[in-house]
Amino acid sequence: MSKNYYDILGLDEDATTEQIKKAYRRKAMKVHPDVAQGEDAAEKFKELSEAYEVLKIGRAVQQECR
Repeated sequence: MSKNYYDILGLDEDATTEQIKKAYRRKAMKVHPDVAQGEDAAEKFKELSEAYEVLKIGRAVQQECR
């Protein structure tokens, strides 16, 4: 089963690069292992970071193709 990176960041699929960046930063502040209490904080942060990287790179490729 594939991950829906937009859902992880809480975004619609037509989100802009700026919206992706803001959503990542907002969520990262809440789930970062240094801030969040819980055993799964590191895993949540890794998943969030993966979603951001994939979407950021995807948007950069789309903009280059235009």
